[in-house]
Amino acid sequence: MNKLSFFSILVFSFSILSCGGHDHDHDHELITTVELTLTSGSSTVQLVSKDLDGDGPNAPIVSVTGSFQKNLIYEGTIRFLNELKQPIENVTEEIEEKDLEHQVFYMVSNNLGSFQYTDFDSNGKPLGLSTLYTSENIGSGNLRVVLRHMPNKNASGVVEGNITNAGGETDIEVNFDIVVVD
Repeated sequence: MNKLSFFSILVFSFSILSCGGHDHDHDHELITTVELTLTSGSSTVQLVSKDLDGDGPNAPIVSVTGSFQKNLIYEGTIRFLNELKQPIENVTEEIEEKDLEHQVFYMVSNNLGSFQYTDFDSNGKPLGLSTLYTSENIGSGNLRVVLRHMPNKNASGVVEGNITNAGGETDIEVNFDIVVVD
């Protein structure tokens, strides 16, 4: 009887510990499409990633229309869609509604530029659905975009867009090959 009681307590304790850190209220929305549009005057660059089979075997279809001009400031907006639903579901609306639970991170390689947040959650912390991108150096590289659910927005560097200490869960991550020209 002692072994059974001990085993029951052990299982109960493990169940409580394993549920403690998980967000049961997070209804993981399927995001099939990410559309990032960056505009500076008459120059527009659109970056799109479509993964219409979700976690299926096919790689996402990624496209980038155009190059960035060096030393320009681009206004950016991003949309997250579920194109498997009819009508198409705009997941961006849910992100806006649950702004405290989300942050979009933008990471550019090869010193090709930097992003600045222009929208904020109801606590004044970055959200990232609208941004400014400043192109800095000529070259090619990668733009990594990550939508994080339940990041620690008070952690070191997170409000500046550094994902290192953000924690939380990645809702979607996409990579774009970009070019900055003179």
